[in-house]
Amino acid sequence: MNDFSRRTALKSAAVAGATGAGGIAAGRGRRVTTYVFVTGANGGLSADAELALRGHRTVAVELPGHSATDDQFRPAYQVPQDAQALATAPSAMAEITLADYAAATVATVRRAAKHGPVILVGGSMGGVTITKAADEVPDLIDRLVYDSAFCCTKLASAEAYLATPEGKPSKIGAILAGVAADPSVIGAIRINWRLADPKFLVPLKAALMADSSEAEFMAMLNGSLPDDSLHIATADARGRKERWGRVPRTYIRHSEDQVIPPALQNRMIKEADSLTPGNTFDVRTVRTAHAPSRAAWKQIVDILDDLA
Repeated sequence: MNDFSRRTALKSAAVAGATGAGGIAAGRGRRVTTYVFVTGANGGLSADAELALRGHRTVAVELPGHSATDDQFRPAYQVPQDAQALATAPSAMAEITLADYAAATVATVRRAAKHGPVILVGGSMGGVTITKAADEVPDLIDRLVYDSAFCCTKLASAEAYLATPEGKPSKIGAILAGVAADPSVIGAIRINWRLADPKFLVPLKAALMADSSEAEFMAMLNGSLPDDSLHIATADARGRKERWGRVPRTYIRHSEDQVIPPALQNRMIKEADSLTPGNTFDVRTVRTAHAPSRAAWKQIVDILDDLA
């Protein structure tokens, strides 16, 4: 079934008054949408309860290396920590590539699309994954949402965009003070998010969550995985105009972002729109840092809900 016929079938089911999966939410006159969330670097599984309470379904993609069975949280990471073990223990992320992330996302999208419309949401580095997934199954995705995320078109990779004049002001380097192992030894990037050193925490909060409370910041750190792949930021993450480029898309700009600066967000939006002038970004803006505050996330949920 092509993109047009699939959308037509879904709308016909809604008009007919379907109340099951993929039809109309009971008493609301709206389609039941599945939001599929793809995390950025070091993120765990996270969907959204509020969207579910508004009548939608939400699911997080279990990316390779990110599950509870992948030995991310080892005894050496507990307190007191074993710095030597952290510096030498092999990583489950060592061989994982963007193709692996995309395959996991496509598998989730295929299952979700059997039940109705799918909105695929990627935050930060998750943007490169949703682009590659959409390149594989454009007819199964009703909309892509880049939440202050990388969208590669003219340049191949997230790393290439960070090297541009618009990307160089990024404060992503704040994580370097938390590096717990030599990447060439463990085959991955390992960050010790449990460090209490203000020389690490203060610049990191300024980079990631300057507008959030200390409690929100600490909660985010404690939900972050220590290891991540070396291969995602440098991978070719461009989508094809005739496949990725035909999926409707929204960009949620974070106007106070210090990791993907607003100027870089604007550049990626402009270059994507130039590639597909007949299908340009629907752009929304939220006043928040890279990792949104709780208050800002409520605004983002409103935006997502509005897209259904």
